Amino acid sequence: MSADSVAPDPVHDPTYDTVLVVDFGAQYAQLIARRVREARVYSEIVPHTITADELRERNPAGVIFSGGPKSVHVEGAPTIDPAVYDAGVPVLGICYGAQLVAQQLGGVVSRTGRGEYGRAELAVVGDGGVLLGRDLPVHQSVWMSHFDSISQPPEGFAVTASTPEAPVAALEDTSRRIMGVQFHPEVVHTPHGQEVLERFLFDVCGCRPTWTMSSVIETSVATIRDQVAGGRAICGLSGGVDSAVAAALVHKAIGPQLTCVFVDTGLLRAGEAEQVTETFRRTQGIELIHVRAADRFFERLEGVTEPEEKRKAIGELFIRIFEDAAGGIEDARFLVQGTLYPDVIESGTSAADTIKSHHNVGGLPDDMDFELVEPLRPLFKDEVRRVGEELGLPEEIVWRQPFPGPGLGVRIIGEVTPDKVAILQAADAIVREELHRAGLDREIWQAFAVLPDIRTVGVMGDERTYARPIIIRAVTSEDAMTADWARLPHDLLERMSNRIIGEVAGVNRVAYDITSKPPGTIEWE
Repeated sequence: MSADSVAPDPVHDPTYDTVLVVDFGAQYAQLIARRVREARVYSEIVPHTITADELRERNPAGVIFSGGPKSVHVEGAPTIDPAVYDAGVPVLGICYGAQLVAQQLGGVVSRTGRGEYGRAELAVVGDGGVLLGRDLPVHQSVWMSHFDSISQPPEGFAVTASTPEAPVAALEDTSRRIMGVQFHPEVVHTPHGQEVLERFLFDVCGCRPTWTMSSVIETSVATIRDQVAGGRAICGLSGGVDSAVAAALVHKAIGPQLTCVFVDTGLLRAGEAEQVTETFRRTQGIELIHVRAADRFFERLEGVTEPEEKRKAIGELFIRIFEDAAGGIEDARFLVQGTLYPDVIESGTSAADTIKSHHNVGGLPDDMDFELVEPLRPLFKDEVRRVGEELGLPEEIVWRQPFPGPGLGVRIIGEVTPDKVAILQAADAIVREELHRAGLDREIWQAFAVLPDIRTVGVMGDERTYARPIIIRAVTSEDAMTADWARLPHDLLERMSNRIIGEVAGVNRVAYDITSKPPGTIEWE
């Protein structure tokens, strides 16, 4: 059997119009894709190496060029196949993307020596054109991040806006449906940015707002039924949101043909095994096999310290345990996984280098004896939560904070042992309890404890201690592609610290991680 995945394919589904976001290396490419989806239009990120022929094969309703960190004048700066402009598909360039449009079509991009970073005042020129005209303000605040500026538009383009440092802050060729904006409409710091994007989507591209979670469920159910047919599937529940929603969605499609396998790896959060089994057996009516496999995972991780090796070891053992469980299930040929679109991007695609292998993407063994069913593969996390709500999953499951598939194994730096897991479970439970008491559950994307592979000197009860520190990590995010460290109240951090040191044996120090993503990742490994 093959490990290939059959997932919903919105690009070729006539129910949806697709807008492709061409990634020129910007940290905001994923945010652009999300903003398009918020307008109920499906979007997908593609590399700038895509050719005009490849683009036509995907039949997009429109294309958006992202920003990028380089200058169009730098040797080796990313470009796009010039034939894309003649493909008959509307194009919107943002920041670097706008400069590339101008340069490739015969305009001039100048090195003025004066860039714009942060808020800028945009002045509409003439009637504002399609993107900035009609009822939008003549003067408005926008978010800029550029050094070069378009000084002369290509022939056929009208200038529709300017700022003090960008004489061509927006330009349009309505006959060819090619446009550009120097500012970033995708960020919240551009108050009218979503309106600008939606004008491109609806007025220029003619997109239909059909990308809704109810339609996603409908098409996913049909895809799953076609793939599985009369066979049987098993789903590996990890305790996280993604696998829970995937299980509920597949159960809606094939009912009793699905059996869930919950593997208690010994690397779960405190009390999680009991909560998961209770939810799926009693409230959802799904057949559940509970496999207690902590000993096998600790044995497999003995002596393993390198993060990627940990992830791959955990991923492979998961699959072997699933294969063992499937041996008692007639015709179990399909494995359901909660893989998301950010998992695919971070694990490395033609558009993105590998940041870290997700255990359900890069960590799967080549000789896996299942065909994958991945109904959430096209979705961002917020979309997954909305699908879960539509399916009637309980709030404590849908709004559970994201938890990595390898569990606490990647929150323990160095070798993973039962003693270290016990320390981390106790500390992590305190972090989550105090966050809940403070009423911040929905405001924080993730909050958890990390156990580093060091010891520190301390003083407890007038005696010298040499024990472990705990690092608290809390971030705010929309989709985990970027994240900012959470500005938790100092009194909350103090309560967490006092409780951890006072209640968790073997800990004598607590630190708070104030690193955003980028440059860090949310998880430590």
